[in-house]
Amino acid sequence: MFSVYGTSGKIYTGGLEQVRDLAPVQAVARTRAVGATGQQAELTPSTVVLAGLGQAASGGAGSGSSGGASAYAAHEALAAYAGEPVRQALTQVHQLMNRRLISVRSGATLRQAWRLMSRAAVGQAPVLGPHGEVRGLITRADLLRGLPDDLEAGAEVLEVARRFASPVDDAMWTPVPVALAETPLREAAQLMLDLGLPGLPVADADGQLQGFLSRSDLLRGMTHEPPLDLWS
Repeated sequence: MFSVYGTSGKIYTGGLEQVRDLAPVQAVARTRAVGATGQQAELTPSTVVLAGLGQAASGGAGSGSSGGASAYAAHEALAAYAGEPVRQALTQVHQLMNRRLISVRSGATLRQAWRLMSRAAVGQAPVLGPHGEVRGLITRADLLRGLPDDLEAGAEVLEVARRFASPVDDAMWTPVPVALAETPLREAAQLMLDLGLPGLPVADADGQLQGFLSRSDLLRGMTHEPPLDLWS
């Protein structure tokens, strides 16, 4: 399940298919995404997740499925015997999201956003309203968008100063899809791919920020949290 938030608050709540087809979200994707991406096959919570055991919960399981399940069961038994913690499949956003809440307040200048993101070493941050509700998403690339390549001339330096004095609201992505903590990881990854998003804010039902799921978080889950099965 996803929600879409803009400067006026929550716009819509629905599943993957409904949110990525929503006109305001498509408009953001067209104007902000680096390149177009094709829609993939329909995903449901019953399908295999990004770092799951490798098989859908229903339909079409063959000998490969039973073999993988047996191998994983054997791994669990050996881990329990050795006293090691048993790894569990990652299925939901809250299992991978970063809980360090790095955010920018609506009305802050681009200079303030740049300083905050540089000190926190993050490439993007949610933009929050006065009550902590998600309003948009700002990236480092958005902060620099439209600036001249050659900054030697005095007039261009003044243009940069004026640009960085403008509010972050003028450069942020909005409306922006927001995942819930229990959103399936694979659906979140699919939405990020479809819309060219660098990440997804994670919020509760009232839009209060709980964490952030970035592409790096997904890659970390793939490389550090086996077992992993990829399917064409």
